Amino acid sequence: MGKQEWGFKENHELHAAAAFTIRNILEAIMRNIDEKRSGKPMIHLGHGDPSIYPCFRASTSVEDALVESIRSTKFNGYPAGVGIDPTRSAIAEYLSKDLPYDITNDDVFLTAGGNHAIGVALTVLGRPGANILFPRPNYPVYEARARFSQLEVRHFDLLPEKGWEVDLDCVKSLADSKTVAIVLINPGNPCGNVFTFDHMKKIAETARELGILVIADEVYAHQVFGEKPFIPMGVLGDIAPVLTLGSLSKRWIVPGWRFGWIAINDPTSILQQTGVAGSLKSCLTISADPPTVIQGAIPRVIKSTPTSFFLNTNKLLKESADLFFEKVKEIPLVACPHKPEGSMFAMVKLNIPAFEDIVDDTDFCMKLAKEECMIVFPGDAVCLKNWVRVSIASEPKVLEDAVGRMKAFCLKHAKHQ
Repeated sequence: MGKQEWGFKENHELHAAAAFTIRNILEAIMRNIDEKRSGKPMIHLGHGDPSIYPCFRASTSVEDALVESIRSTKFNGYPAGVGIDPTRSAIAEYLSKDLPYDITNDDVFLTAGGNHAIGVALTVLGRPGANILFPRPNYPVYEARARFSQLEVRHFDLLPEKGWEVDLDCVKSLADSKTVAIVLINPGNPCGNVFTFDHMKKIAETARELGILVIADEVYAHQVFGEKPFIPMGVLGDIAPVLTLGSLSKRWIVPGWRFGWIAINDPTSILQQTGVAGSLKSCLTISADPPTVIQGAIPRVIKSTPTSFFLNTNKLLKESADLFFEKVKEIPLVACPHKPEGSMFAMVKLNIPAFEDIVDDTDFCMKLAKEECMIVFPGDAVCLKNWVRVSIASEPKVLEDAVGRMKAFCLKHAKHQ
């Protein structure tokens, strides 16, 4: 017999997409961590998971809701592909409180977290020749998922000197007849910004002018602590149709629960008429579901979580934002041009030419991990080279220690005059 030629081989496209993911990037950085060698405990400010700190623990009412759901034995079977109706209705009621119109359970589709919601939305919109507009900087999962969605990616800029507002002239120059949607992340990840109503209205009017829908990533909805209130993009759904992506992860501090949703904000029924709503249902029919016991817990989670819990979370985040923004001013060779107003992140610009032996933001992150046992996220991975994203969702003493380590690192690697 001759040599067997196998018909299967590795998927290079999959490797390329995975390279964009936060997990893969952080794993590469963490390989440089050696707590014994450095003599310091690891500080992880590379991802938005505040649940590792005791001060950000989930409300006991949330835990009780899940226990009740499990013990009821009502939620041990398969759910419908789009999710169970009582939970969809609870999400619809929760979202409608912030809207000038009501959405119903038929407008809500349940997903296995925010990342799954992104994958579903891009899958539904993907078709040969189509393109989609992503912000720069962006949340990396969008870049990874777009590779499997038959969507050409075009990037519009967020402007740090204007509080990370959308460059609308850039949006208009990028769009053409094959553009399907624009993605907005508000409150911002990775920028920590919050859009004003006036700016959001201009975005909606631009979307209508271009004939595209808005994907409003509102995973950090209501996690604001500056002067600007959170306003959902859905309030402008009568101007341009909006797909709102949400999640339990951040506001309720349970990222491991993997529960999210896609909500249609479209009072003029454009997404029904064009078949997008039906495509969402079809996609979820052949996709993963959030665990049924978690779906069963959601109505009580929403109803019983005290307002004081959310207020306390935002208070802690504000204290962290204030502390970080002031302390980072003491670090040479870096700058934070915009104080975080929402979400859990700040973007910090690196003055690479002023470093002696730091090549770029990825090199900065790798060496910081090795020398100071500290992790931040490279800006190149969010499409903004020579910046870094820092999670501020930690305890004050940890954040102070982190800023101190970054300062020592920058002084050590600064060019000598």
